[in-house]
Amino acid sequence: MREFLENVEKGSEDESILNPLKSAQKGARPQLSKRFYKKVEAVENDDYFTIQLDGKNIKTPGKNPVELRTMKLAKVIAVEWDAQEKEINPMDMPATRLVNTAIDGIASDPQAILEDIVKFAGSDLLCYRADNPEGLVESQNKHWDPMVDWASETLGAKFELAQGVLHTIQPKEALAIFGVHLKRHDHPIALAALHTFTSLTGSAILALALAEEEITPETAWTAAHVDEDWQISLWGEDFDAEARRKKRWIDMKSAHEVFVALKIPPAKC
Repeated sequence: MREFLENVEKGSEDESILNPLKSAQKGARPQLSKRFYKKVEAVENDDYFTIQLDGKNIKTPGKNPVELRTMKLAKVIAVEWDAQEKEINPMDMPATRLVNTAIDGIASDPQAILEDIVKFAGSDLLCYRADNPEGLVESQNKHWDPMVDWASETLGAKFELAQGVLHTIQPKEALAIFGVHLKRHDHPIALAALHTFTSLTGSAILALALAEEEITPETAWTAAHVDEDWQISLWGEDFDAEARRKKRWIDMKSAHEVFVALKIPPAKC
């Protein structure tokens, strides 16, 4: 399941859209489908919202209907479809990819994703600290300590910190409590977004803090790149690494947009 999700988070192309003959050629650039529709609409049905292309409801690559619980999320997906010009490029549709993954790959077994994120918390980035140089230690403490403290004081999940990269076994009680709070976000699309946060930042603690509105995506992103930014400050930026980071940031922002759009607004009095 983790491998399946990571393929989506890395931007793997949608096989229902790509030319299967070209895709079968190893190393070949997949051929994109031509845009075949003129009008894109986010519409409301009896008990769900969806997206229509020239009046027809879209489906996932697995041929499942896309039935969303908010109009806001339907509009996010509709914008991506409408932004496609001559060709349909799934690489430019991160929100659509994420929703498709939730429907086709998570909805049937959300518990597996919950357990995967909790397992990730067992080796969380924020728990592994440098012992030198002083500047890096200070930066890790500045950006990571508040999140570990939040997990301990607000959630009741007390994680153990370690220096270096040797694996530290986290208390079972901490992981169990963390899992209880994580389960509040057990909608398949929410879990897909949380898994994306976790994979892109290397931290389930940051992912849950973002979901709980304790931090912003920008704060989570900065905390996730403390070590990388320290290296950049010493040796300068690498062009390829910078490009990859920008692409991952786009995916991070998109996942957060989907997560927020999924929330049902409170009823008016």
